[in-house]
Amino acid sequence: MPRAEEMDQSLSAMASYGDGLKVKFITYGCQMNVNDVELVRSLLLSSGYVETDDVKEADIILLMTCSIREGAENKVWDELKVLRKIRRKKGVVGVLGCMAERVRHNLLTCTENVDVVAGPDSYRDLPRLLAIARCGSMAINVQLSVEETYADVVPVRKDKFSKTAYVSIMRGCDNMCTYCIVPYTRGRERSRPMNSILDEIRRLSDEGVKQVTLLGQNVNSYRDLSEISFLSANLAEPGVAPGFRTKYKPKRGGYNFLTLLDKVSQIDSEMRIRFTSPHPKDFPLEVIQLIKERSNICKQIHLPAQSGSNIVLDAMDRGYSRESYLELVHRIKTVLPNVSLTSDFIAGFCGETEDCHRESLDLIKHVVYSFCYVFPYSQREKTKAYRHLRDDVPKEVKNRRHQELAGAFRETALKHNESLLGTKQLVLLEETSKRSSEHLRGRTDGGVSVIINKYYNDGSGLVELKPGDYVVAKIISANSQTLQALTLQTTKLKDFENL
Repeated sequence: MPRAEEMDQSLSAMASYGDGLKVKFITYGCQMNVNDVELVRSLLLSSGYVETDDVKEADIILLMTCSIREGAENKVWDELKVLRKIRRKKGVVGVLGCMAERVRHNLLTCTENVDVVAGPDSYRDLPRLLAIARCGSMAINVQLSVEETYADVVPVRKDKFSKTAYVSIMRGCDNMCTYCIVPYTRGRERSRPMNSILDEIRRLSDEGVKQVTLLGQNVNSYRDLSEISFLSANLAEPGVAPGFRTKYKPKRGGYNFLTLLDKVSQIDSEMRIRFTSPHPKDFPLEVIQLIKERSNICKQIHLPAQSGSNIVLDAMDRGYSRESYLELVHRIKTVLPNVSLTSDFIAGFCGETEDCHRESLDLIKHVVYSFCYVFPYSQREKTKAYRHLRDDVPKEVKNRRHQELAGAFRETALKHNESLLGTKQLVLLEETSKRSSEHLRGRTDGGVSVIINKYYNDGSGLVELKPGDYVVAKIISANSQTLQALTLQTTKLKDFENL
């Protein structure tokens, strides 16, 4: 029987090299999870593993999971049952991400043959965990970190030819909204060093990427404290937006989101910059003004409201009232008259009455969002709402309110999109349309999806357009989700304002 020291050496050797074993990734949830898969892919490929798209030929199957709603977790449990039938205990199955953190004990004791459980801050440990699992034992690491940002890991994107990319700038969240599981599954808020972010975006620019979206649970509270100089420690602090409050003491010194956004926008004048998701409290006028001044920072702002009722907002502990939210919307629209606003809403939160619900419907109609994410409330263990509030809205009522909110949003989205009819829009072409190989799909500066013919006549003949091209497009048709447009000419981003 091998000694413990020999076993450790054997595991170390296995962890350092994957022996060409094939890994299949299955991703659920938000874009943060897609970005996390890019990190894991980088770590495993550098350890000798290879990727496959075929579940049946995979030696290892890793599920990147989401816990924000019950429905998201149910999809994973269903997938594990399917994998059990396909795999019949062969190979290694791992559950990564938020669900691994939240229900780790259930995963290890379930009958779906989960071999590896790894939380969002333990991806560096995956080679070792997989080595343990390959030896026939279960392996788990769900330790949360107050420092881990994976700043030195270069993400490996699945589609290396894509003209759009997502760049993580921070991890975790400190806001502790009563309904939200994120602080418990992704840990406390910490920011990636600014130089690491800028280096990644420069690499993406060199690779021909035309749009970068800065990612974080609350991007506007970004604060790089890794290199505090006298200058950075004495920078003026934009602070919390007027009428809003914060539940934690804001960090001071270092480089804030305003500084980061400023520097990112200067890397490549032909690269569009977007960011998601912010908290409304972190939208001081200085950030809005910078968006106005930089043509490559998209005039699209995601402004999660969650509810239009002060009663519900207070129960959610969001840190603002309906009135302060609308005042922020007014300030944004004053500086950015053509801004495209998007939002999140929860239907049927604890204590929500029909009057509260009507206030949310009214807010959606008043603001005129171009897009909204709307979900029925799903109670999550560990959250303050789970511990202290009653989930007292019946499921059928939640579902009805959900449908009514979605219907209200579709009306405002149609109104917003129809206002663009006949206008000329700068469209970045992103990919071939899923419905027709003869069309391309792109987005306006405001983030609305546009379908354009793959070919257009530039006056001397037909020209074939391709992903990564900027075009001046005339909007000829609109519904609540998509625009149809005619290409007038190709252009550069920096030249569009002068056309």
